[in-house]
Amino acid sequence: MIPEIGHFALIMALMLSVAQSVLPLWGAHRGDARLMATASPLAFAGLVAVGVGFGALVWSFVVNDTTVMNVVQNSHSAKPLIYKITGTWGNHEGSMVLWVLTLSICAAAVAGFGRDLPSGLKSRVLAVMGMISLGFLAFTLFTSNPFDRVWPPPPDGQGLNPLLQDIGLAIHPPLLYVGYVGYAVTFAFAVAALIEGRVDAAWGRWVRPWSLAAWAFLTMGIAIGSWWAYYELGWGGFWFWDPVENASLLPWLVGAALLHSAIVVEKREALKVWTVLLALLAFALSLLGTFLVRSGVLNSVHSFASDPARGVFILGLLAVYVAGAFALFAWRAPAMAPQGVFAPISREGGIVLNNLLLCSITAVVFVGTLYPLFLDLLTGQMISVGPPFYNMATAPLAFPLVVAMAMGPLMAWKRAAFWPVLQRLWWAACIALLAFILALVLGGWNALPALGFACGFWLLAGAVVDIGDRAGLGRTKLASVFNRARHLPRAAWGAAIAHAGMGVTILGISGMGLATERLIALPAGGTTQFAGYEWRLDGVRDFQGPNWTARKASITVLRDGQVQFVMEPSRRFFPVGRMTTTEAAIRTNLARDLYAVLGEERDGPTGQREAVLRLHHKPLAPWIWIGAGIMALGAGLSLSDRRVRIAAPNRRRREAEEAARAGATA
Repeated sequence: MIPEIGHFALIMALMLSVAQSVLPLWGAHRGDARLMATASPLAFAGLVAVGVGFGALVWSFVVNDTTVMNVVQNSHSAKPLIYKITGTWGNHEGSMVLWVLTLSICAAAVAGFGRDLPSGLKSRVLAVMGMISLGFLAFTLFTSNPFDRVWPPPPDGQGLNPLLQDIGLAIHPPLLYVGYVGYAVTFAFAVAALIEGRVDAAWGRWVRPWSLAAWAFLTMGIAIGSWWAYYELGWGGFWFWDPVENASLLPWLVGAALLHSAIVVEKREALKVWTVLLALLAFALSLLGTFLVRSGVLNSVHSFASDPARGVFILGLLAVYVAGAFALFAWRAPAMAPQGVFAPISREGGIVLNNLLLCSITAVVFVGTLYPLFLDLLTGQMISVGPPFYNMATAPLAFPLVVAMAMGPLMAWKRAAFWPVLQRLWWAACIALLAFILALVLGGWNALPALGFACGFWLLAGAVVDIGDRAGLGRTKLASVFNRARHLPRAAWGAAIAHAGMGVTILGISGMGLATERLIALPAGGTTQFAGYEWRLDGVRDFQGPNWTARKASITVLRDGQVQFVMEPSRRFFPVGRMTTTEAAIRTNLARDLYAVLGEERDGPTGQREAVLRLHHKPLAPWIWIGAGIMALGAGLSLSDRRVRIAAPNRRRREAEEAARAGATA
């Protein structure tokens, strides 16, 4: 009964989304206030309906209702409760319901917090979001129904992929979806602006917090996915340039460009057409990622489905939404007259450079991701584009981007000069140069990591200079500097912290460039020297988990004969899915990770049983994810700034502006 209620709720949500797509849009076109007023109630009702559907699906997983096909295929009674709940979205069908639920929450948020939006713009935005919801609800119900029944029910389910039974994969998809769906909101604002034919500072203020929130959640989603790959897959890396990984990176890059250009629209009413284009592109790339993950065109540990029919449906949605939006853009964009003229050397100019470099990196990743697919489709030739291509192609673009990131915030709006900016950054340049030389000497004359260290310290120091300059450091007394720093807008602190977070991440990635590893087979009691430590294998024993069995190694790590700690890597066997996974043991002191992986066991030359171990030493590895957290923290701090969050003109002021505009027209 509960699954039927959930199914019915999704059908109701589909019908509500039809009404949400049509009534407010028609009302805005006709200037009918009653029809426009239906937008918010329909958005709230849609949220309730999808929420009931999602709750019913969670309930089916928690009670292990094996009359539901989705539960049978993705759950098992022996699975821990936390993974029964998170398993709801650990599969294609459930993840689509979560996707639609996230979209419904965003639509309700626009309806609830958009009280000061012009009624026409608000109606059109919610109508576009209703159209997006309609497409994905139709996709879910017609090709991916999560409530399909099976009869007679099997005694138990087939279990969830063991790689997904992990806390990292439990929280990674929701964060990622909030990021993707956040760009659906900016997309809706862009399409609504194109329909109205007007983009102004108020539009920029409304788009900015959504682009900021989407980028922050996408940052955390990507970072946690990378962290999961690092500790769960047992290969010791954090990014493989896997096409599915790239699918999330593409909207993140364009989204970073969007949140910067939205600032220019808000402050200077410039880059309006460009910002609208970025808003369309960010969501288009989010849809492309959805298509890649679910179409079956890719084989990846991250991909959800391999059903061409589903791929064709998503391709159809991609064509309708993206082609429709870009046709509208081609028609209406030329009418958006640019304003806010600025010199090439200015803060606006720095943001344009930032945008061009980010989009160039996006183009490189886009080509590297899709070229093998098109080549296979057209010629049948199968090739792979690996990390060497991406590293070589993106590094020359990333370097000037990092240089510009530190310089841009110190430039004045409209017109600036290089020399005063360089004067304020001279000591940041000295720190970067010193870091480069030290990294070269200590890192074995490895130029690329050394350049990365220089870039990381340049960004960190640049962020300090930015805040110091705003607080008047060097121009007034120290007490006054602290007082002014305390009263700086949160958005200014947030931007500096986000840039510093990027610097920390770059330092972590550069440290990984100096990582070392050793593959060795040891018998019980055997030792080896690695990374300045003595590693002693004490033995390997059996271990029983809730729904798995394991072979777990015990490794004592010593320095100068003194025990430092014990590491216990393991190999788990999941009998339901007949799969084996590796569980790496990681010991960190935040300055480096010691990383151990247990491989196969075998008979050694002397007949004694040996365990194959892979040992890694990874300098600064935790900084990669700490930096991502700092970036998201900076974005969150900016979002908490009232000027960003509720900066759109209030109703009285808006009405006065509209009246003035009407008077001017008359």
